[in-house]
Amino acid sequence: MKISEFPSAVIQENVEYTVKEITNVIKKYGPRESGNEACFDAQKHLKKELDQFCDETHFEEYKMAPKAFLHFTKLVAALVLASIVICLALVFTNVITFFVAHCIVGICVAIGLFITAMEFLMYKQFMDGMYKKVTAHNLVATRKPRGEVKKRIVISGHIDAAYEWRPILYLKDKGMGLWLGLAIGSAVISLIIAIICVIANFADMGAFGDFMLDYSYYFNVITAISMILLFTFVDFSRISPGANDNLTGTYAAVCALRMLDMAGVELENTEVVAMITDGEEAGLRGAKAFAQEHKDEYLNSGVETAVLCVDTLTDLEYLNVYYKDMTGTVKNDKEFSELVKQSAADAGYDSAELANLFFGASDAAAFSQAGIKATCLAAMDPAPADYYHNRRDSYDRLVPEAIETGYKTVLATIFNFDAK
Repeated sequence: MKISEFPSAVIQENVEYTVKEITNVIKKYGPRESGNEACFDAQKHLKKELDQFCDETHFEEYKMAPKAFLHFTKLVAALVLASIVICLALVFTNVITFFVAHCIVGICVAIGLFITAMEFLMYKQFMDGMYKKVTAHNLVATRKPRGEVKKRIVISGHIDAAYEWRPILYLKDKGMGLWLGLAIGSAVISLIIAIICVIANFADMGAFGDFMLDYSYYFNVITAISMILLFTFVDFSRISPGANDNLTGTYAAVCALRMLDMAGVELENTEVVAMITDGEEAGLRGAKAFAQEHKDEYLNSGVETAVLCVDTLTDLEYLNVYYKDMTGTVKNDKEFSELVKQSAADAGYDSAELANLFFGASDAAAFSQAGIKATCLAAMDPAPADYYHNRRDSYDRLVPEAIETGYKTVLATIFNFDAK
């Protein structure tokens, strides 16, 4: 089947259904922090819906530490800030020299940057052992083909919502760059200064070396201020409503199967799976757990499998396929990404590009890291959008036109994957 042959009334009904359902989920279940009961309750609500038009649905449990991913911002900020302040006090009381202070601060900054790289750039579960773990769930629903399963396409969306990010709440698109840029930039400069001072202490660098040893420590006052900002970056007491990020992606997965059922479409040999993950906002924990659990099945069973992760269908002018993921460090499958891009064109949107997710990551990266064919479809202003990870991301900001285009693209991807 081609997307041009699919009944448009079914798509329109599902867009209207989505808007009503997202509004209902937000009002009924409240903040969906990664791994909390509200997330699971919302997933159980979705399971009841999926049971009506799927051949099989089930939950898969896993353990995760929801605060481990972003709480590092407070740990790193506290470590570096404390080292700067304490060392300055010890210098002024003649307990240590500026050289020793530089060494201590440099070590603390290096540790902080390493933790940041592990957690925020590479999404390693580096700090999990320090935090309480909870039981979380992935919801899996399957629509089987008429005949033997020879292909499998998984449409995935995460149901958890993010902790509120204060820079975007208060300063919108300028906030995150300023907040993180100052914190990371000043920390890197402090580390460079510490390295220069170590060299100057053991090698004759003339007047420049003397200046660095005697006066450069005061630059760390700027770093200390930036660490105060970093400490306040995430508000762990407030959860975004998560209407666009990512109930739109969640319902893209649900409605993919619902639309096939409503239109009476049965594929011959392609199994279609909807997967609703938890823990994406906690560092892709749910997708990582699922990818590891199903890696052998998806890679070695003889069934060609591809995963399309849908994450935020709002800003239509930014509808893209994210071929490069995890701040550009992970490449999603090029061939499948091209297929999704072509599917968007088939659905009537020919402006989609193969884009680079230059900040953050999608669940697709977790599958790509496991060697499973995957890519991400998203429509969000990468500036980022003013509703990203804050209280503005509620049901009053839904954009039906973007949801409709996203749904058409998802359906076209299913049909094109089945036909290829």
